[in-house]
Amino acid sequence: MRIAFYAPLKPPTHAVPSGDRRVAGLLMDALERVADRIELVSTFRSFDGDGDGARQEALRSQGAALAERLVQGWRAAPPELRPTLWFTYHVYYKAPDWLGPAVSAALGVPYVIAEASYAEKRAAGPWAIGHEAAASAIAHASLVLSPSRDDVAGLEAVVPKERIVHFPPFLDSAAYRVAPKERAAHRADLARERGLDPAVPWIVVAAMMRAGDKVASYRALADALSQLADLPWRLVVAGDGSGRSEVEAALERAVPGRACFLGTLEARQLASTYAACDLYAWPAVNEAYGMSLLEAQAAGVPVAAVATRGVPDVVIDGRTGVLAKDIAALPEALRALLTDQRRREKMGKQAAAFVHRERSLDAAAQRLGKILAAL
Repeated sequence: MRIAFYAPLKPPTHAVPSGDRRVAGLLMDALERVADRIELVSTFRSFDGDGDGARQEALRSQGAALAERLVQGWRAAPPELRPTLWFTYHVYYKAPDWLGPAVSAALGVPYVIAEASYAEKRAAGPWAIGHEAAASAIAHASLVLSPSRDDVAGLEAVVPKERIVHFPPFLDSAAYRVAPKERAAHRADLARERGLDPAVPWIVVAAMMRAGDKVASYRALADALSQLADLPWRLVVAGDGSGRSEVEAALERAVPGRACFLGTLEARQLASTYAACDLYAWPAVNEAYGMSLLEAQAAGVPVAAVATRGVPDVVIDGRTGVLAKDIAALPEALRALLTDQRRREKMGKQAAAFVHRERSLDAAAQRLGKILAAL
């Protein structure tokens, strides 16, 4: 199996960190374990965030020219160097795939998409060109791997359901296996460095501070926490971004003196920070699923979140965390975990076991290998 890999929204080599970059990298890691060869064939970004028709037209033209160059190059190459499968990560109306459908059709190889979404309401809007291209790509796919069941109904409008496979989010859990074993030391270090009381529960959150949905989630979290002022707890925040001042102000107004800001942490630091804390909280406003929810669970930390979109695909309600039916019910979910240490500890152990057994890189690679071999 020789795989041509492409991520039209953001390649795994992009300079700016994000969930998309992270998942693209994880998919490449998983594919490397099952393929004879995998190649990132292009870093061309098809993303248009403004609904600019002229820009979408230009991206279409650029994509068509690039696809033709790729086809010509592979046709001129020895057969053993040509891909036997094209794999695209994340296709939707703002970032359609202008390369994969054309190249795979020309070379006669299967075309696979991991994570796609389709909504008919975009057909007549400012992203009409991108919407049509995304729909065409999805319809062309031999297989669509959907990390969220929430997207399946929309996908069935353009691709037969037998070509849609639920493929839940996963992560490389190795770094998170060790951290919980040294929880006491991590907690002592963080308490000393940040002046935190180790006798009270620590709520942790890790998310970028970007305008839009991320800041909206932080605001919703601040509102939820303001309703828990009668309980002892501290909030540990890992993350940074252009909206940091807005986030800090919102939390300080809602829960004065309760939040501690750590800024951006590298993976090992983040794992130890999760392990030092008692529960993870996040409203997940308009998030596809939320990789940080998996990370926290991998480190043995239960989650309190809102059961929106793909969140139920990464958190098992009542087993690895508590999912509120909506944002208004989030304070109740948080209170339930803050006031029950034994329940937190039990859920934390179940969360770690769940991720390491079912959502690890190894588990994902094994399943991915079987799925793709069938093509």
